[in-house]
Amino acid sequence: MSEAYDPSLVGGVFDNITHINKKGVTNILLLGSDAREGENDSRTDAMMIFTIDTVHNSLKLTSLARDAYVDIPGHGKTKLTHAYFYGGVELLTETIEDNFGIDIHNYALVDFESFMYIIDAVGGVSVEVKDSELDELNKFIPETYKWYKGDKTEMQLVENSGYQVLNGYQALSFARIRKNDSAFERDRRQRDVMQAMLTGIKSMSWFEYPKLMNAVLPYLKTNMKSTQIVSLGISVVRMGNLDIKQFEFPITDSPHSIEGIYGNAGWVIQFDDESVKILQDFIFEDIEYTGE
Repeated sequence: MSEAYDPSLVGGVFDNITHINKKGVTNILLLGSDAREGENDSRTDAMMIFTIDTVHNSLKLTSLARDAYVDIPGHGKTKLTHAYFYGGVELLTETIEDNFGIDIHNYALVDFESFMYIIDAVGGVSVEVKDSELDELNKFIPETYKWYKGDKTEMQLVENSGYQVLNGYQALSFARIRKNDSAFERDRRQRDVMQAMLTGIKSMSWFEYPKLMNAVLPYLKTNMKSTQIVSLGISVVRMGNLDIKQFEFPITDSPHSIEGIYGNAGWVIQFDDESVKILQDFIFEDIEYTGE
């Protein structure tokens, strides 16, 4: 990705306000694609909504499960991740808005290689590596290291569990762990990496931002101009030293979701209408789900 700004998706689905929208609440769709060099076809490996809520002075990060069973316009019901494969960012955004009833204002997309460079540009990320995750993390690192084309030093495995500062290829390996536990845990790891990255950016001084922007923007694809990104960044800084609240959708408890093989869609997660309302309340009203 050589350019950050994608003018082809200015307007259109992002300006068509037909779902819940609240002044002072900005929803940015953060996407990680599984594309590798030389590949044209890809799906979204990570999907999150980053919410800047100046009404409640709150920052929120919501992960959307790849296997969520949704109605994709023009393609019927199947996994959410297929929407990007069928129609790119525009169809994926339309699918999210139609199924969850919320407006998405902007998006930012990175592929695997770009993700590693961005993590390195912010100085790495501090995340907790569980004992049960350490072996799987180190299994991924050799493969991920091969994709990294930056200034390479000798490959480093992660020696210990607990809180660790991971570099780009280590963080990508951590986010890609999938055999060790559930898809929800994989989404949690992706949120943890993203939260750590955003927290690191928030902790920087204003004088460091121009250098960071120059380092990061070449690896992003987005419908936001650099001036808009800076403006949103200033809004976040002015909100103070806030913790980023996390949410995952579909909700994992049995009253709200059912996992299993369904028709031709394969393994999917079905969710109820009440859980959609819980998602909307979290994003727009800052009401956190307690499971009650």
